[in-house]
Amino acid sequence: MTAAPPRVLAIAGSDSSGGAGIQADIKTITMLGGYAMTAITAVTAQNSVGVQAIAPLSGDVVGEQIASCIDDIGVDAVKIGMLHDREIIAAVAKALDALPDHVPVVLDPVMIATSGATLIAEDAIAEMRARLFPLATLITPNLPELEHLAGRTLRDTVEVADAAAEIARTYACHVLAKGGHTDDERIIDTLVGPGEERSAAFGDPRIDTPHTHGTGCTLSSAVATLLGHGLPLEHAVRIGRQFVRRAILAAPGFGQGNGPLGHQAVRNQSPSS
Repeated sequence: MTAAPPRVLAIAGSDSSGGAGIQADIKTITMLGGYAMTAITAVTAQNSVGVQAIAPLSGDVVGEQIASCIDDIGVDAVKIGMLHDREIIAAVAKALDALPDHVPVVLDPVMIATSGATLIAEDAIAEMRARLFPLATLITPNLPELEHLAGRTLRDTVEVADAAAEIARTYACHVLAKGGHTDDERIIDTLVGPGEERSAAFGDPRIDTPHTHGTGCTLSSAVATLLGHGLPLEHAVRIGRQFVRRAILAAPGFGQGNGPLGHQAVRNQSPSS
């Protein structure tokens, strides 16, 4: 009998076009050998050119989805993505209180669009910081989100690392500051922890493609799944980034705008490689 796959719970919104959100989470978790479970926070009508409609679920329903998974199937890792409002954030925090301390939680703080627009209200961001940041093993902000959390413009990798370290110390978690929104030729992601342990930087050449819809969802789900397999955090981040790059290179070219990744084409990614 083969070993049971890690049970990974993705808490996020649904993307009708399949490129991001819950759909990207399920694809990523499955391709990396995990068992995917979901708690949907909102239903969206969206595609490669934008979001056409959003219908959030109630906090009670979101909380019940989480409890249903934890109480019966169990959970080895959690990924959190789009959280629409304070009610949902509070429900997620309350439901996750039932988790054993050893279960890793990867939080992708979906707050700021690529355009710079704030996607959720300020009071919801404050609720996320107060209720969910302390529960997180790893937080994965992109550059606009990190700048919003830090309250200042971040001009270089040193300032990015300093801002990430402030959050890590404040909430006793790790922070992976993603560099995809910079204008640099190379993408530099910086991993920092709350203590004196060394930080780690991961650099790769930028891929010239419009097909990057769902990269943040994919990375956070990949890291959560790899942590569920028992990998150390830095190694999980390194392999998760490799998975995302391979999925970008395998993008099928669908859509008229920012198209989806090719998750299904990444068939030989071993969790221990």
